Amino acid sequence: MTDPWWKGAAVYQIYPRSFADANGDGVGDLRGITAHLDHVASLGVDAIWISPFYTSPMRDFGYDVADYCDVDPTFGTLADFDALVARAHALGLKVITDQVWSHTSDQHYWFRQSRQRRDGDKHDWYVWADAKQDGSPPNNWQSVFGGPAWTWDARRQQYYLHTFLREQPQLNVREPAVQEALLAVGRFWLERGVDGFRLDAINHAMGSAALTDNPPAPPSNKPRTRSFDFQLKQHSQDQPDMLPFVERIRALTDEYPDRFTVAEIGGEESDWVRKDYTAPRRLDTAYGFDFLYAEQLTPALVRAALAQWPGAAGEGWPSWAFENHDAPRAVSRWALPEHRDAFARAKMVLLAGLRGNIFLYQGEELGLTQVAVPFELLQDPEAIANWPLTLSRDGARTPMPWQAEGAGHGFTAGTPWLPFGADHGALAVDAQEADAGSLLHWTRRLLALRRAHAALRVGTIAFVDLGPGVVAFERASGDERLLCVVNLTPEPRALALPDGVTLVASGVSGASFEGYGALLALRAPAEAAAGPAPGWGDEEAPVGSSTTAPADAGAQLGDARASRTPPATGLRPTPEHAGGEGRETSSTTAPADAGAELGGVSASRVPLATGLRRSPGWSELGGRSSPLAQNVVDADPTAGTGADATADATALAAPRA
Repeated sequence: MTDPWWKGAAVYQIYPRSFADANGDGVGDLRGITAHLDHVASLGVDAIWISPFYTSPMRDFGYDVADYCDVDPTFGTLADFDALVARAHALGLKVITDQVWSHTSDQHYWFRQSRQRRDGDKHDWYVWADAKQDGSPPNNWQSVFGGPAWTWDARRQQYYLHTFLREQPQLNVREPAVQEALLAVGRFWLERGVDGFRLDAINHAMGSAALTDNPPAPPSNKPRTRSFDFQLKQHSQDQPDMLPFVERIRALTDEYPDRFTVAEIGGEESDWVRKDYTAPRRLDTAYGFDFLYAEQLTPALVRAALAQWPGAAGEGWPSWAFENHDAPRAVSRWALPEHRDAFARAKMVLLAGLRGNIFLYQGEELGLTQVAVPFELLQDPEAIANWPLTLSRDGARTPMPWQAEGAGHGFTAGTPWLPFGADHGALAVDAQEADAGSLLHWTRRLLALRRAHAALRVGTIAFVDLGPGVVAFERASGDERLLCVVNLTPEPRALALPDGVTLVASGVSGASFEGYGALLALRAPAEAAAGPAPGWGDEEAPVGSSTTAPADAGAQLGDARASRTPPATGLRPTPEHAGGEGRETSSTTAPADAGAELGGVSASRVPLATGLRRSPGWSELGGRSSPLAQNVVDADPTAGTGADATADATALAAPRA
C-alpha cells in the first residue's frame, strides 16, 4: 500500500504579511506569494501552509476572522487566491490553509447578530453566560493574552468568552448550527482546490459545558508573565466533547481525494490530546510546542519528544516544527551568535531526520535571526500588553529578505510593516543563491535526501547513545537504514560510528565532530542486510514503511573529509521544474562528500515518555538559559533598541497557548 503524500512530508509555512509585497504598500499579499513560489518549490518541500488571509480587522493579524469565505483587501482577492493555488499545483506544491474555528472577530456578522439579544438570531452561536451575583465573570478562566477570558456586553447583559483577545469571541462549537456553518466554510475552500487545513488552536474550541473553574497551577520557579500561567487548564480546553466534531471535519475532507488535516495543539501536557485528535477517523496529524518554546535544544528534549510517538498500533502520526509565526527564531534561541552558522546547519540536519512531518517557517532556510523590534514599532497585541516580559512575536514575523541590497530588500517598494534585522540583508535569498555553500543550498540538499529515502520519510526510529551532548538515531524502512548524528554542543566530540556511507556532513572530519557538527549516513548495504550491528538496540516495528530499495547515495567512508559546506551536486531540485516529477530528485545522483569512518556503537531504545518534554538543562530567567534570555530588555519603552537590532537582549516569549 502506498503511503499518502502527506506522510513524512515537508511543509513550508508562509506568513502572508511578511513574505512578499506585490503592490508596494509595505504588507505582503497573495500576488507576492505567487510570484515567489518558484523559490519555495526549489527547496523540495511538499506543501505550503498559508497563515490567515481572510477578511479581518487585524487585531490579531488575521487570526480574528470577520468573513471566512473572502480575502481581506490587504492581501488581494479570491481571484488572486485561485491564481496562487493554480501556480502552486503547477509546481507540484500542495496548498494548506489556516482555519480558525475556535473563535471569530467581534466584527463577524455572526457575532454582531448574536450580541443583539438573548433570544435573537444566532443567540447561542457564541459562549455567553450570566454574571455571578456580585457582577464578576462566570468563572475564573483566563485569556492566553492575559486577564480574564470574559468581557461584559451591555446589550445582552451577559459576559462572552474569549480565550485570546476580547476582540476574538469564542464560538459555541457545541451548537449544531455552528458546526454546520464551519463545515460549510471548509467545503468552500476545498471546492476551490485547497489540499487541506491547519486547524488553529483547535483544542481550545470547547471548554467545559458547566464552565467549571480551573484549578490553580502548582508552585513553579518559572516566571508567570500572564494571569493565564497561574492555572491548570483542565476545564477551559482539551474537552472530549470536541472529538465528535473532529470526526465530522475528517469526514468532510475524506469526501475529497488526497486531502490533509493537521491540528495545532497547545498546552503544557498536550501529548495525550494530540493522540486523541489523531486517532483513527480523526485528523491526519498534530503538532505541539515541544520545540517551539524550548529554551535549549538537547538530546534529552529530542528523545522525550519523539518518544511520545513510538509507532504503536492505532497511533496517529506526529508533526514537528522548530519555528513558526508565534515562536522566537530558533537560531537566536538555541545558539550564540558566533555559533549560529554551524548550528543552523546542524538544526536542519536534525529536522530533516525526524520521524513525522516537518514544518519549516519562511526564512528558516536562510537562518534568519530574531529581531528585537523596539516598543514604538511593535504590532503584536500580546507583546504590547505584556511588555517587556514576553518576547514579541513580531521579532519572528519580520519581512522576508529577497535581495541583499535596497531598503526594502526585495520584499517591498514601500515601507515595510515591520523592520528588517540588521543581519538580514546578508542572509537574503539572492546572496545565498550565489553562495554554493550557503544554508539555503544546504537546506535544499537535506530536503532532497528526505524525499529520496523512505527511511527518512516514513521509517522507524531507534536512538543511539553516543555520549553527552550528542543526539543520534537510526531511521529504517525495509532494508534501508540511515544514521543521523548531531552534536548539539559548541564543543568538539570524537565519536565511534558504525560502518556506512556519508550522505551529507557538516563540521565532520573522520570521527571528529566540530561544535554543532552533523551528518546523515547510509548504513553499509552488507551490514544492513545482516541486521543491526552488535550493540545496536532493537527497533520498533515499522510504521508505514515503504519497500523502496536503498539508494546509492554516498561514497564509502574512509579517510576522506566531510567539509562544513559540501557542495549540493546532483541533489538539489532545479528551480525551473514544473511538476511533481521535476521535484522528485533521485538519490542515485552524484553522492555527497565522504565523511567519517563509522565503527561500533552502543544503542538504546527510545526512552519512555514520562511527561517531561523540556530538557534537564531548562531553567528560568536568572539561571542557565538560552542566548535570548541572557539579558532582559529595559522596561522603559522609550529606551527601545534600534529597529534593526538583534534579539540577544530580549526575554523569551511566553507560549501562545
